[in-house]
Amino acid sequence: MEETENRSNLLRLRDYNLSLNTEKGPVQVLNKINITLNEQETVGLVVESGCGKSMTAMSMMGLLSNKIIAEHRGELLWRGENLSRAGNKRWRELRGKEMAMIFQEPMTALNPVLTIHEQLDEVLKEHSSLGNQDRRKKISDLLRQVGLRDVESKLEWYPHQFSGGMRQRVMIAMALVCEPDLLIADEPTTALDVTTQAQILRLIKNLQSERKMALLFISHDLDVVGFLADRVVIMYAGEVVEDLPVEQLESPAHPYTVALQQARPRPGKANISFEPMPGTLPQPGSILIGCRFRDRCTKANKQCEINPPWQGQNTRHRVRCWHPKI
Repeated sequence: MEETENRSNLLRLRDYNLSLNTEKGPVQVLNKINITLNEQETVGLVVESGCGKSMTAMSMMGLLSNKIIAEHRGELLWRGENLSRAGNKRWRELRGKEMAMIFQEPMTALNPVLTIHEQLDEVLKEHSSLGNQDRRKKISDLLRQVGLRDVESKLEWYPHQFSGGMRQRVMIAMALVCEPDLLIADEPTTALDVTTQAQILRLIKNLQSERKMALLFISHDLDVVGFLADRVVIMYAGEVVEDLPVEQLESPAHPYTVALQQARPRPGKANISFEPMPGTLPQPGSILIGCRFRDRCTKANKQCEINPPWQGQNTRHRVRCWHPKI
């Protein structure tokens, strides 16, 4: 998908391919990904499990830059700088300071043998020149801002002493401690109960607005993405299939996005039927010819054996399909 260069572009994946090196050889997990994040924009990335969401997020953060682990093609641009071949030193300068990430499961993302203060302080030591007392004050203030109480006593706690919701708030604080320009949230509410999930979502939305950050929110939940995002990107089997403004999310064009909408329950809307999506996802590394969704698509025909081009519904809505819903 061709996109116009814009000075407000913060991060871009352009024709980006990713293959993971395995004992049986390279396995392609991302295919010609084109995603743009603009300054202060909130983009929702909607992906089923196994479609490449975490691989996309980790690629954006340079966490798969080791050539022994993965092979890359295409461009990863940060404010116009191509990071595709950036070394560890450059990535260490960017991660935490200019871009940060909230991971899915805070219990595994936090170090179990370090206190919360030690873990947040480590980030500030790396990216700031603040003294010990100033760093401690900044950490305390930020933990209060994300909703923790009795902060001074909790600074010396270890991750296992916190509840799931509290650990997630600590993860948010760790991501924001150096005031990054981009925050990537990879399903940050998956392991939380509904009430805590709603609190965390409101917190992320408010902090993003206050700090004027760009936000990439990765989820399989269309309702959550609809609450947070300005724009929505839909991925299937390692490929972007639709890019649309959030106000059009209820009337998407790609059959896969339509199927996602129909497969979700609608509380309070008994007149709308619940339709499970047929079939299963292709296995990573499968040889896929033509449209990747065609084996599960009710509109598929012979033409779908050819890889579909991008089509523009309008200047803000693009879809990769031979038979988009108009």
